[in-house]
Amino acid sequence: MSTTTCQVVGFLLSVLGLAGCIAATGMDMWSTQDLYDNPVTSVFQYEGLWRSCVQQSSGFTECRPYFTILGLPAMLQAVRALMIVGIVLGVIGLLVAIFALKCIRIGNMDDPSKAKMTLTSGIMFIISGLCTIAGVSVFANMLVTNFWMSTANMYTGMGGMVQTVQTRYTFGAALFVGWVAGGLTLIGGIMMCIACRGLAPEETNYKAVSYHASGHNVAYRPGGFKASTGFESSNKNKKIFDGGARTEDEGQSHPSKYDYV
Repeated sequence: MSTTTCQVVGFLLSVLGLAGCIAATGMDMWSTQDLYDNPVTSVFQYEGLWRSCVQQSSGFTECRPYFTILGLPAMLQAVRALMIVGIVLGVIGLLVAIFALKCIRIGNMDDPSKAKMTLTSGIMFIISGLCTIAGVSVFANMLVTNFWMSTANMYTGMGGMVQTVQTRYTFGAALFVGWVAGGLTLIGGIMMCIACRGLAPEETNYKAVSYHASGHNVAYRPGGFKASTGFESSNKNKKIFDGGARTEDEGQSHPSKYDYV
């Protein structure tokens, strides 16, 4: 799979996951009334993160929001916080991922910059998916605990006969939407992180080669100049050539390699 394809697929999965996370957070059917012992009822109850609803057999539905915050269970408030954090991180990652797409050119943005932005958005999508999955799982664990506690309270007394009637709640549709949405966001973030490696330029190591000049080293003096080759021994006496006056004809007829202008 090419880098562009991997990045686009990860982006689309993350968008779908984020949309599912928002939908799950706003849904009312996080917990629904269990109808196992009472399949025929005139009232059907279900609850969400923000309100509880009652549906009558006539089709009329009445919902009542939670007017208190401190009076709610601590686990419910934790689930709210996890879902909101997941949505916020997903939205920020979505905005960063739009500018990080390789198929979109904005100004003079180079590939290394897009690689960093792709990695950042991928990490945000991964954290967003984990927050969504954690929030839904915490709520599901709370439902399971309350379900079995209610069952234990219902079947008490001699012969396991039903002594009390309590409303038990089971998994709602929002839980399954949240699990799927969190998984899609997580997979999309992982694919964005994988695509980052293809956008980053590969480092190339060049071997350093040193060059030594083989020409003559010339040291000028006021009265002349001294020339010596780089291969001469340091103990060898260096000749000093006199820079006296020469005639123009002599200089042209007998050129020397030590004549410098």
